[in-house]
This record gives sequence, structure tokens and C-alpha cells, in this order.
Amino acid sequence: MKFLRNIALLVAVAALLPGCTGTPEGVKPVTPFELQRYLGQWHEIARLDHRFERGLTEVTANYSKREDGGVKVINRGFNTEENAWSQAEGKAYFVGDSNTGALKVSFFGPFYGSYNIAKLSDDYSVALVVGPSTDYAWLLARSKTPAKALCDDYMAFAQNLGIAAKQWIWLQRCR
Repeated sequence: MKFLRNIALLVAVAALLPGCTGTPEGVKPVTPFELQRYLGQWHEIARLDHRFERGLTEVTANYSKREDGGVKVINRGFNTEENAWSQAEGKAYFVGDSNTGALKVSFFGPFYGSYNIAKLSDDYSVALVVGPSTDYAWLLARSKTPAKALCDDYMAFAQNLGIAAKQWIWLQRCR
């Protein structure tokens, strides 16, 4: 009986996993997308509240190529409660073709979550990333202080996706 319960649990988990790597309704990942231009360091300007980032400030994401063709992801932030830096290493792979900004990212073994680049500036300096639902979103920029007009434009875009302005936690100021 225990074996059947474990199989049923495994099937239930497997059925839920595709939902974690999908694209939310209304979100269209950017295309064309050039991974080489996206690699490097990004600053988290704003995010929606998530337990795995709660209390972190000065958050950065650094992307580099992996030998297996994927992307190495290093997220780093200062934990204000512990008064210490926190870092997580993950890996990401394209969900479809490499010309579309839709990836799946994992920080925990075989479990992946969506990383949909919903809006990206032509010069690859600002990006709006949405997860498997619009409950997960990040505004990233190459600079710690992107132009206010850019931030306003990206927030208006996010609002059109159903992400209310009041939901955002701002880590950096737009100038």
C-alpha cells in the first residue's frame, strides 16, 4: 500500500511540474532573443514578494554559459536579518528555441521554474522577467539606477499583464 501511495504522489508531482515551466496567459516571451547579449550581471530593481528572497537587498543575478549549452545562474543578495551575504547557484535551459526568451531555471535538483523575459530593451539594459504566473516577476537592469522613464514604461507594461503597481517591492531607485 505504501508503494502505491508513493507512486500516486510521484504521478501527482509529475503532473504539476509542467505548470511550473509554462508561460502565464498574456505573457509573450521576447523574440528575437540573443543569449550572448543577455549574459553578465543584472541588478534587481524591483520584485514581487517571495519567501525565498524575503529580507534580501542588493540582489544581483549573474548569467554565464555552461559547458552543456545551458546557463549558469548565480543569484546573490544581502540578508538583512542575518547581516550576511546569501548566494544560490542554479542552471537554466531554453524551453523552446534559443531565439525566444523563455527558459526554465532550477536551483533545486530536478525542479524547474519558468523564466519568461516578457520585455527587454533593445540595448539589453532593462528586462521584465515573469515566472510561471504573474505572481512572480522581477524588474532587472544592468545599472543600479535605471532611468525613471524606463522604469515607468516597464511598470505600465507589467500592469497590462495584471501585476498591480502596489505589489512591487523596490530595491533600487530609478533616476
